[in-house]
Amino acid sequence: MAARIDHLVTSGTFSLDGGTWDVDNNVWIVGDDDEAIVIDAAHDADAILEALGGRTLRAIICTHAHNDHIDAAPALALRTGALIHLHPDDLPLWKQTHPDTAPDAELSEGQVLTIAGTDLTVLHTPGHAPGAVCLYAPDLGTVFTGDTLFQGGPGATGRSFSDFPTIIDSIRDRLLTLPPQTTVRTGHGDPTTIGDEAPHLEEWVKQGH
Repeated sequence: MAARIDHLVTSGTFSLDGGTWDVDNNVWIVGDDDEAIVIDAAHDADAILEALGGRTLRAIICTHAHNDHIDAAPALALRTGALIHLHPDDLPLWKQTHPDTAPDAELSEGQVLTIAGTDLTVLHTPGHAPGAVCLYAPDLGTVFTGDTLFQGGPGATGRSFSDFPTIIDSIRDRLLTLPPQTTVRTGHGDPTTIGDEAPHLEEWVKQGH
């Protein structure tokens, strides 16, 4: 059976630079009836385990290390034996949330992760966070963008460890070069497509979005 994408929304808080906000996060599960990976273990390990439905969890992939995307990762790893994958540039952010735990494996540009016969290529897309990554699955016609690209614009860059020109470069060079019909599955909110977002790049630059 070919890999499919399951979607779960979990709720919690995002905290950085002394502020805390209520957030709803997208958790993406890619796999078949036997095995899967989780992209962004947010807030609720129990809910993610229920959504897995007894499948073997092969990996927990972190698109970046803001606390709302990784807060449930160690608990999920402990209960499943899955390894946590993170780009090393986000270790300082990871340590803010989990000072006594470390990720198990490093993500790198161009790395290919395979689940249920489906390849996902790691795209390093810094800007929202130094170690932010997206995962491109051409066979599924989708890219998982975390908080790098949303419906309507780039992820926020007004807080520590972020940079607006860097995220614009990442989006221009790494994401908008993908086929326009590619579905963008985001860290929060509704999906979009590369083709729907590409025409707005220069507008975002002018607005300093």
